[in-house]
Amino acid sequence: MADDLRLYFFECGSLKTQVQYIKMNQGLGDPYEIPVPFFLITHPRGNVLFDGGNALEVARDARAHWGVVVDAYQPVMSEDDFVVNQLQRLDIDPASVRYVVQSHLHLDHSGAIGHFPNAEYVVQRRELEYAYTPDWFQKTAYIRPDFDKDVRWLFLDGPNDDGYDLFGDGTIKTLFTPGHAPGHTSLIVTLEGEGPMMLTADACYTMDHYEEKALPGLIHSAADVAYSVRKIHREVDRLGATVVTGHDPDAWPKFRKAPEYYS
Repeated sequence: MADDLRLYFFECGSLKTQVQYIKMNQGLGDPYEIPVPFFLITHPRGNVLFDGGNALEVARDARAHWGVVVDAYQPVMSEDDFVVNQLQRLDIDPASVRYVVQSHLHLDHSGAIGHFPNAEYVVQRRELEYAYTPDWFQKTAYIRPDFDKDVRWLFLDGPNDDGYDLFGDGTIKTLFTPGHAPGHTSLIVTLEGEGPMMLTADACYTMDHYEEKALPGLIHSAADVAYSVRKIHREVDRLGATVVTGHDPDAWPKFRKAPEYYS
């Protein structure tokens, strides 16, 4: 195991929304504000980003970039919150990022794409294909200018290469968790001190999803959501991992944020 592995938690602002959009069929009309996380893992063989929050354009004119989405999810974001600007404040050179792992390509996760010149962008092949031709009920969640870029993609193939080991040393491994999106991927980061950290991303928006008390407000397949949550449970139990959900306003404040880190 790499002994200088560090995991940093970042917040790309927040989204003002309603409970029903996060927890299906609950809290109709009730206001709810959720964090927009992304993560940096430093590794001796290159830095790794897991997601990138919102695109820079969102801070400048959210409605121009997202359209009607802002009526349901109103971003609270400044240019300082943009992934590149946050990393540079930690003296992290964008050129030092070797991999950008995309949990999926929804609009609040794809802000890093194209901004890291030496990176390979890791994504499920089915997710990128779907992003170009989504079903009508997911169409507004994909902003084509965010991902339609000339970058080096590293494609994953669903269950066929599940548990992809990014560096071959067991420290950073993917977990195929479809449901919220057809090509959703979670990430397991194994630290020397803290042990395994399960970054669920939107496979579990909140601990209510993880505890099977709610479905996400936006899903591709309810059955796949349920299967993936059970799969995450099995891995968490097997590894003794810490669960880090994707948008939980109650759980998120309990974690240390950059410049602090886990190691």
